Amino acid sequence: MNGDSAFFEMFEGLIREYGITIDRPKGMSHPRFPALIYPIDYGFINNTKSQDGEGIDLFKGDNDGLGVVGIICLVDAENRDSEVKVLYNCTEENSK
Repeated sequence: MNGDSAFFEMFEGLIREYGITIDRPKGMSHPRFPALIYPIDYGFINNTKSQDGEGIDLFKGDNDGLGVVGIICLVDAENRDSEVKVLYNCTEENSK
């Protein structure tokens, strides 16, 4: 198993063990930016914590069985913080 696979497998293990919660389903408006509509389900991995004190964020696509296909790392220079987003069951089509 290469380093990338081990990294993705770590997130797969968290998802298998704790599950996910979708709190912003596909088609819902962002709570602070109503013009932004979620194109796919958005939620978090249960029983985890990221830098903002909430669960590790997750975008869930519609192709069950793909598992973790990517990780997005965002850096906000204005607020001087960062976030991690897991791409789970996402296809190339989900990213459009």
